[in-house]
Amino acid sequence: MPKLSMWKPERGQDYTFFDNRIREMFTVGGTGVNIHKFLGADTSNNADTDATQPAYATQSEKNIQDLLFLENRDRKYDTSVYELRGIYNVADIDFDLTQFGLFLQNDTLFITFHQNDMLEALGRKLINGDVLELPHMRDFYPLDSDLPAALRRYYVVQDGNRAAEGFSPTWYPHLWRVKCTPLVDSQEYRQIFDQTAKKQDGSDVTGSDNKLRDLLSTYKQELEINTKIIEEAEKEVPKSGYDTSSFFVVPTAKDGTPIDPEEDTADKTTSKASSSLITADLMPITPRQEGYEGYLTGDGLAPNGYPVTPATSFPQNSNIGDYVLRLDYKPNRLFRYDGKRWVKVEDAVRTSLTGGSGTTQKDRFINNTSTYVDEDGTTKKVRQRLSDALTPEADD
Repeated sequence: MPKLSMWKPERGQDYTFFDNRIREMFTVGGTGVNIHKFLGADTSNNADTDATQPAYATQSEKNIQDLLFLENRDRKYDTSVYELRGIYNVADIDFDLTQFGLFLQNDTLFITFHQNDMLEALGRKLINGDVLELPHMRDFYPLDSDLPAALRRYYVVQDGNRAAEGFSPTWYPHLWRVKCTPLVDSQEYRQIFDQTAKKQDGSDVTGSDNKLRDLLSTYKQELEINTKIIEEAEKEVPKSGYDTSSFFVVPTAKDGTPIDPEEDTADKTTSKASSSLITADLMPITPRQEGYEGYLTGDGLAPNGYPVTPATSFPQNSNIGDYVLRLDYKPNRLFRYDGKRWVKVEDAVRTSLTGGSGTTQKDRFINNTSTYVDEDGTTKKVRQRLSDALTPEADD
């Protein structure tokens, strides 16, 4: 009589019996899960000139779009939707108030699938990048009653492995367990969010805002909030550094001694600092330098509100105490005429804190949109990625 043993080198009838019973448990008690199958990176825009971004001849989940950063930023998904049965533990989703801001807890799901069902439907196991939709989690009563369709709940697979509870007495695995996190509106899942939203009856949502992105994504709202925050910040702090324009600067002589603006000078050319009535034979006693120096205090404005002439060259027939802001200097530089020469007062280093204005060298460098023509006659952008500027050669 042979020895009794549940283990056999091959998957025989015992394995089939257990597998069919487990399959039936998922069919009876599992929830439907719609699978958006990840087909691999979309490398149609990759050029063969960059060895780190190859253009693959065949579509495969094993392809890597960017070999330098090991990323698949542009992903391609199957247009067909597959349905499987899954089981997971439903848990309350709470907010964590122990830190700054609100953080969702328990929003990571661990869903278990029958392995053979999964292989028969998809042709492979669920892997990182597959997108799951849970139909039973649709929100039919959203806060915004004007939404044309129910809000769907999508998750993306982050990891997959054999479930510990999925081993039968034959020691063969029957279950596949995946870790899922909520789907976010990012470049990787653009194809998913570009799909037309469906109503409860299965018909397409009509109108201009009929994409899943218009219903599920918070990108527009976040952009509007960010724009308003920037507008208020620019109103309260329009420029970097420190504003000293409201402080009065006492004019000084060449030796540094203060001069009373209301007293006559040696050549009888006096004027009050606040006076705007300066005749041809009267010149204002203007400060030689800014009275307040520090980190990012230069704004290109003359002290005490005196007028400034913006120009790209020094004007002729200038009077003593005149100010000129040279726009051909980067940053712009403020000069004062002392009767013989133009003396530097300060550099206009205070600039807008909002990027994209092109007012600083750093901003123009980061947001450079210029082009150039190389030795081959090809027009290229001045701003390039490091991987494009330093193209590695293939090692054959």
